[in-house]
Amino acid sequence: MASAERVTARQRAILTAVIESYIDSGEPVGSSRVVELLGRGSTGEGAAGFSAATVRNEMVDLAEAGLLEQPHTSAGRVPTARAFRMYVDGLSGGVNPRVDAGRLSVQSRQQIDLSFAGVAGTQALLQRTSHVLATLSSGVGVAIAAVADGDLLEHVHFSKLAARRVLAVVVTKSGLVRDRVLALDGIGDKDLSPRELETAANFLNENFRGWSVERVRTEVARMLERERSEYQVMLSSVQALWVKAVPETDLVARTVYVEGVANLVGNQMGSQEDRERLREVLMALEAKQRLVELLNAYIDARQESVRVVFDLAEQAPEMAGLVLIAAPARMAGESRGTVGVIGPKRMHYENTMNAVSYIANVFDRMLHPSE
Repeated sequence: MASAERVTARQRAILTAVIESYIDSGEPVGSSRVVELLGRGSTGEGAAGFSAATVRNEMVDLAEAGLLEQPHTSAGRVPTARAFRMYVDGLSGGVNPRVDAGRLSVQSRQQIDLSFAGVAGTQALLQRTSHVLATLSSGVGVAIAAVADGDLLEHVHFSKLAARRVLAVVVTKSGLVRDRVLALDGIGDKDLSPRELETAANFLNENFRGWSVERVRTEVARMLERERSEYQVMLSSVQALWVKAVPETDLVARTVYVEGVANLVGNQMGSQEDRERLREVLMALEAKQRLVELLNAYIDARQESVRVVFDLAEQAPEMAGLVLIAAPARMAGESRGTVGVIGPKRMHYENTMNAVSYIANVFDRMLHPSE
């Protein structure tokens, strides 16, 4: 009997054929189909070694190893989650890895390069990235702009929108612009006037331009603790506005771009039951902080390659059955965020992984076009 850890070369070839056929068709795969696929890619002794009887026996062993399962009473088999993991490991490892940005098709590369033509700045690149990945993968394209350690404040502006509603715009030295509508509930007993908002913004700009966004919070809190005068009233407003404008979660990931949610809901690569369940994911995707938590949990900014994560349900139960393919995006060796795709287990892994890897490298190419 085969085990998931000890699969022969022949069993691996059969498993790969089953997975790739299932990805393409969504239908259970029978031994005759496997023989046909292996015959196309084999010659001589290799092709002759894959008889229908041999394939059937090997598929039984693979099923007993927990790598294939038989839905309903069909004679065909479908891959399990464990099989998909093994398949992905095989794509990126071994003697001839199939996952590399350079292996992306010329057509896909040209499509990506054309999509990014004329786009400048980290935020614009990330926003375009979510659209491009959604288009290429038929999944959800995700791009998150990270605040680099020590990102410095350039300018802050507060504008009154309505009673107890303020628009905050925070610009950092790296070029990131974050705008947020603030609800002033909980900031004192009275609303803040335009004059008070202007005073708060001026105080931050005059005293903290060039400071890291993390230090601003700490220093304002320290000043508030120290002062015991009218000055404290103004400092209380400054502190409350800054905390709302730049929450602690934004120190990890500031801006989230998501596109292609409709791809999951209407994706023909899933059953009607899957599509109904995927609608439940909309809430999690729209609450973008959930995506921030997922990517922070699984994608290390120091990693050098694309990563595939199958266990999303451990962090977010509503993501059960979905897969994350993501990589850190860098400029001049520094992480500028994370780019990736969220989709069903039945997706074209090789193409999607290569696209994510290629796009993750776009940032350096945009910064150093002559290199």
